[in-house]
Amino acid sequence: MLVRAARDGATHTVSELAILSDVGGGWTNEDAYGQWTADSGDVVFVVADGVGGREGGEVASRLAVATTLQAYRESPAAWAAAKRLHHAVQQANVVIHNRALAVPELSRMASTLTAVVVSDGTASAVHVGDTRLYLVRGDAVRQLTKDHTVAGERARLRLASGRSALGDPDRSMLTRSLGQDLVAPLDRVSLRLLAGDRLVVCTDGVYTMVHEQELGDYCRDQAAKTACRSLIAAAKRRNATDNLTVAVFASSAGVQTPAPAGWRARLLGLLKRHD
Repeated sequence: MLVRAARDGATHTVSELAILSDVGGGWTNEDAYGQWTADSGDVVFVVADGVGGREGGEVASRLAVATTLQAYRESPAAWAAAKRLHHAVQQANVVIHNRALAVPELSRMASTLTAVVVSDGTASAVHVGDTRLYLVRGDAVRQLTKDHTVAGERARLRLASGRSALGDPDRSMLTRSLGQDLVAPLDRVSLRLLAGDRLVVCTDGVYTMVHEQELGDYCRDQAAKTACRSLIAAAKRRNATDNLTVAVFASSAGVQTPAPAGWRARLLGLLKRHD
């Protein structure tokens, strides 16, 4: 799935988005994903990983994605993109929570979710669980989200390193997810994108198999769809035991978004006023 979006005007942004999923080493695929592009050029994409048994996990992740996208589309266009996304994910949480209460067979279901909207060159994300969002910028790779797991909490308390946390037996034990409570505790992230940036969202089946720097190598200067295929193939070569889902958003290397005036421009402006 490949989407290209363009926005005309003072800031002209061209983007490329690809999302791929594979059952990997799982019996069924409890990951889910989706995307929507507005007429304005704004791009929304969502990746979720369901928990609560085979049936429950699939239901939860698909509800999470479908409800988030629908709620975003139906939210007031006058709201800021970040507000619309946060509201949409909370709506998804309510739907999953209520379904789990209503259907005994689904009482244990929940889902991780990482949702991103790119609007006017700014990426805003809403996150809960252990599906990750990375930024690949130049030679650097940075994880933008926190893992809401027992192992992740230990790592943040410096009881374990980030890498060793991946081998922690409690790595998959979630401390936050969609559906657990009527109001979900959500993290929010926002950053201004630069030309050539790559945003990568992936489920734990991928990042436990592929190190951060490798992730950057597969994505850097690559088309979004090529990067997705390369990451999933790398995880499968290492005998991944989980489902594999990757979304890559590529900010065009040929388009620059005008930056606000820096200190040099402001200083020159002040000097001209006194001429």
